[in-house]
Amino acid sequence: MIITKKEFLIRSGLQVQTLELWIEQEWVVPAETPSGPGFSDADVARAHLIRELSEKVGANDAGIDVILHLIDQMHGMRRAFEQLQSELRDKGI
Repeated sequence: MIITKKEFLIRSGLQVQTLELWIEQEWVVPAETPSGPGFSDADVARAHLIRELSEKVGANDAGIDVILHLIDQMHGMRRAFEQLQSELRDKGI
């Protein structure tokens, strides 16, 4: 489900300035919709993770950047692995 920027701000607890900075840093990448940027439940979860890393873990911006990059790589590898499994199943292997 895609939500508006306003709904995202409410659900994530972020201020507009913080969201704009995170978008600039590409920590959150909204989808482009006809009515403006759209956010997913995964974006809200990511915002909560970033806040937790910063506020509770004490990670600085560089650390958060590395952590998010590693998480994104892990999810990409998982998708590639699932695709490979699906292709192998389709071929009866």
